[in-house]
Amino acid sequence: MKPIIIVLEDELVIAKDIQGILEDEGYEVIINVVTVEHAIRLIEEVHPVLILLDINLRQDKDGIFLGQYLLVKDNIPYIYISSNADKTTLDRVNDTRPYGYIVKPFKPIDIKTTVSIVLNNYKHRNIDLVRAGDPLVDDVPFIIKKTITYINENIFEKIAIATLSEITRWKPHHFIRVFTKHTGITPYQYILNRKINKAQTMLVETKIPIVEIAYDLGFQSHGNFCNAFKKIIKQTPEAFRKSHNIKSYL
Repeated sequence: MKPIIIVLEDELVIAKDIQGILEDEGYEVIINVVTVEHAIRLIEEVHPVLILLDINLRQDKDGIFLGQYLLVKDNIPYIYISSNADKTTLDRVNDTRPYGYIVKPFKPIDIKTTVSIVLNNYKHRNIDLVRAGDPLVDDVPFIIKKTITYINENIFEKIAIATLSEITRWKPHHFIRVFTKHTGITPYQYILNRKINKAQTMLVETKIPIVEIAYDLGFQSHGNFCNAFKKIIKQTPEAFRKSHNIKSYL
């Protein structure tokens, strides 16, 4: 079963545009949802993985009303889509603590990257105690988050497990065990996933030759990179780039 995303957007053309973008990414997308009440009923029925909601709806209750509802539920991530980015609107939005904000007009890559990042962050929300706000939990998640921050800031480097364990001051085997427990994947798998995610963006948004992308991201060889990419994405880097209408430069 495909993960479900609900789009609350009363401009049908925009809703269909978003639907097409996300269906290409493997999601089931429900549109034709133009009222907050309808969206709430659907949320209870289909249990979506994500909500995309416009702020300005042609009804009494706007998208921020639904954001307040989702904030209280606190079990589904949500992203606002709006042509407004003024201080008054952003102040209201900030009160609902959304997971993302996309400004219209948007490009397909804006939708793809924001949705991917939000779902990844939500998947690993158990390490983000700032959002959970629980001062009684021990320091382990904060320590793990330091290593994740290091990974994200050094994604173009070859990242050694020993370096990450030094950040935590734990022995490598203990670090691997704790990291895996709190994130659901090993440190090596996390690093590889983040590098491949970065590679996807570079393949779509730039014309950098694939072999250079491989070495820029710290892979030992072009072949090693291609094998890892195909294992995770189920396509070769060249096929992935071509599928996004970008000329391949080998």
